[in-house]
Amino acid sequence: MNEINLDELRKQEEMLAQVRAVLSKILTKEARSRLGNLRAAKPEFATQIELQLFQLYQQGRIPNKITDQDLKEILKQIQKKRNTKIRYM
Repeated sequence: MNEINLDELRKQEEMLAQVRAVLSKILTKEARSRLGNLRAAKPEFATQIELQLFQLYQQGRIPNKITDQDLKEILKQIQKKRNTKIRYM
């Protein structure tokens, strides 16, 4: 049972290393810094953003490096979606 957990943990660490390697390629220094600050404040949210950016990269939907301003816009759009609430009348 412990071997399975260790294997799973290794796979997760390898995946995280791949994600971080890609992020270092597609984010400018300032954008990486902003994402690091976000990780300090909201680690789960930062991980979600990283995975989304990684998926977009894999799909070929990120043609240029993401600047700090680009990342701000992405975060604003995601925040708008998260604040959407359904009200029943």
